Amino acid sequence: MGPPQFLFVFNLLRLSPGIDAEHRTTRLERGYTLKDQSDQDSFDCAAFLAKAGLGRKIVKLEPKDTFFSQGDPADTVFYLQRGRARLTVVSQNGKEATITLLSGGDFVGEESLASIPGLRLASASAVNACAALKITRDEMARVMHDEPMFADLFFKFLLARSMRTQADLVDQLFNSSEKRLARILLLMAEFGKPGEQATFIPPVSQETLAEMIGTTRSRVSFFMNRFRKLGFISYNGRIQVHKSLLNVILLDQLPDQNAQMPHTSPAESILKPIHPIVEEPEARSSDDRSSQTETVGSSPRGVRRSKQNGSSGV
Repeated sequence: MGPPQFLFVFNLLRLSPGIDAEHRTTRLERGYTLKDQSDQDSFDCAAFLAKAGLGRKIVKLEPKDTFFSQGDPADTVFYLQRGRARLTVVSQNGKEATITLLSGGDFVGEESLASIPGLRLASASAVNACAALKITRDEMARVMHDEPMFADLFFKFLLARSMRTQADLVDQLFNSSEKRLARILLLMAEFGKPGEQATFIPPVSQETLAEMIGTTRSRVSFFMNRFRKLGFISYNGRIQVHKSLLNVILLDQLPDQNAQMPHTSPAESILKPIHPIVEEPEARSSDDRSSQTETVGSSPRGVRRSKQNGSSGV
């Protein structure tokens, strides 16, 4: 290739939209080649997250084993293949709080992708037997940079996590503790999947549930017994959540409370306090009228009031 052809190709690459010179030079210096659209579409995200490879390995954890602890260096990201895990944080006074529960298909430890590596802000531990893919920070950054399909998958997860966090905040601010407990049980049971009528939740203590909804263990015990009596949950070694528990979320009151409340229209509820004031005097008995006259007549002003009432009645 002569000098004119070389300059033509160089200028064509330099003027190509979406590719700046600095980014292209860096990729060429590292030995990367530009991929066409067919190569990008052929990337299999599921296969990448299911197998070990360069910069990633599969780890297995037993219940209560930790993925990482608060204060550890944030240098890896975990993809939970199966099992359930929870994210907790410990205050300086030693009080532990559960932030959220994780299930298969979730990423954990995404804070390690920050521009400046730091320390873990929370701890992640297994609730039951788990299998996860441990991905190094460099490998995670590389695949997100080179594979748009994987970056799209990861950004969708981050958006869903952000919406879940916002929903948790709204639930904590405005809903009662009983309603918050019902929502947590439904989330743990992963309701919304087609064909599921009732689902078991992973083993979890009442103390953990109390930490998640911001109440005491005694209140959680009271609500759980109430849900079981109403048929919302079953307990036989493991907690089974029924679809009827959605009534607690969709309705402001429980079904038994609604059944005991008499049906009144809004107009009746507004006019009800006025009814005793507009009662007809003839509806009162003679005994009630005489007793009222005696009571009011204990003072001179009361005597005059009773006489006036009597004359007006005539």
